[in-house]
Amino acid sequence: MYEAMYYRQTADTVICELCPHMCQLKEGEVGKCRVRVCQQQRLHTLAYANPCAIHVDPVEKKPLYHFLPGTKTFSIATAGCNLACLNCQNSSISQVSPNEASSTELAAEQVVEAAISYKCKSISYTYTDPTVYYEYMLETSKVAKREGLLNIMVSAGYINSRPLDELLKYIDGANIDLKCFDDALYQRLCGIRLKPVLKSLQTIKRAGVWLEITNLVIPQMTDDWQMINLMIDWLVDNDFQTVPIHFNRFVPAYKLEHLNATPRELLFKIAEMAQEKGMRYVYVGNVGKNRYQNTYCSDCKTEAMKRSYYNTEMLVDEVGNCPNCNSVIPGIWH
Repeated sequence: MYEAMYYRQTADTVICELCPHMCQLKEGEVGKCRVRVCQQQRLHTLAYANPCAIHVDPVEKKPLYHFLPGTKTFSIATAGCNLACLNCQNSSISQVSPNEASSTELAAEQVVEAAISYKCKSISYTYTDPTVYYEYMLETSKVAKREGLLNIMVSAGYINSRPLDELLKYIDGANIDLKCFDDALYQRLCGIRLKPVLKSLQTIKRAGVWLEITNLVIPQMTDDWQMINLMIDWLVDNDFQTVPIHFNRFVPAYKLEHLNATPRELLFKIAEMAQEKGMRYVYVGNVGKNRYQNTYCSDCKTEAMKRSYYNTEMLVDEVGNCPNCNSVIPGIWH
């Protein structure tokens, strides 16, 4: 085990200060994430240098559409998660302890060496929520930075301000999953609260880290038209207009296998509404080829990037200038 960061001791417990759960643990107890454990009045993490998932992915799969398009990213995850999403597609690794998962011993330096050997331009901390393997992500991202690789965090954003601020010194891009825009539904669907996620979004944007947002539209749960309106209004009112947003189709999984997949036309209506309200880069995912998979200049509406599944054809120049009007399309292009 590895001593965890961000905790404090009381008379007979330790209080984890990594995420808003603020788990108070007695000797031998494990946090909600299944990863952080109290031993001898210290907090230890079971998720360090032991990834249970290692893959080379197109960066578009994260999804990130304005971040090194067309490149590969070296993706890792450990077991455990500080969410309990009813629709989790990775429940076999997210809802178990690292002690219960098959894993590989891989130090931070080895992760970076592997990424370079596979000609990846970045490392992604993904699949489960990387907040729970914070120390591993932080150390790996430091090594990656020194070796010229970029770092990507794919997360639900349920993390406290101090650890997030420290981490963002080394993170270059993030996709944050904004589950819905209702606190009670957030708790029912994922076991977390809405407000800390919104705060994380603002912190990431303020830090200058490239940000994209994903919203999974789940029938009978997160497909409420009024709630989606409120979410988009909040994003526009808080200057997220140029942040790409991905409205993704739900596919029945885990504890929501009884629900239907999201109707394609509903996703297109939501995307159209988001554009009308001022969101400039709106995408629809998990539905195959569609008119909301390409990138268009927000000024002249010229097609700037064409996509087919995870393949991207760049029509902008190397700094993201529109091929027609030369307006800059925001992103990290090289």
